[in-house]
Amino acid sequence: MSDEREHVQEFFTARAADWDSRFPDDGPAFAAAVAEMGLREGDRVLDAGCGTGRALPPLRAAVGPAGVVVAADLTPAMLEAAVRAGRDRDGWLLLADVGALPLQAESLDAVFAAGLVSHLPQPSQNLRELARVVRPGGTLALFHPVGRAALAARQGRRLTPGDLRTEPNLRPLLSESGWRMTSYADEDARFLALAVREG
Repeated sequence: MSDEREHVQEFFTARAADWDSRFPDDGPAFAAAVAEMGLREGDRVLDAGCGTGRALPPLRAAVGPAGVVVAADLTPAMLEAAVRAGRDRDGWLLLADVGALPLQAESLDAVFAAGLVSHLPQPSQNLRELARVVRPGGTLALFHPVGRAALAARQGRRLTPGDLRTEPNLRPLLSESGWRMTSYADEDARFLALAVREG
């Protein structure tokens, strides 16, 4: 495992046990973001970097009992927290690196990724791997329950022009990774960028 991946794993392992209690009001924001993805009954969706699985209930509701929900995370403690919360009932939990997914090419209709982009060690390559497992025309949702400015304020830091999540940085990054951005919202109450898998 690379040093960057180990750092990510250490960061989230230390926070897994109380992650949900630190952000108890995020549920509706997750549900609203999933609703904007346009998922249909029977779709196959991946929650990439699923953490404690807060997106799994709305993803399962969107794809219904016939759909497939897979949730991948690098950190065992986060997946254990998802099981304790009962979210494993809504999808398959997979201990995996989103940079090298054990999934077939074009096997999914969509990917949901909450808070993932800023933790990717190789953003272009990692987003290309997400594109690999999604069919052409499929959807990617990059989400965070608060916008960039609100998150920076919460963490006591300043926004920088180099932030991958700014629209001028994210649009070309997605484009070179096999995605075409279709919408971008960076508001205090949420960050949501939607993209379509190029054919």
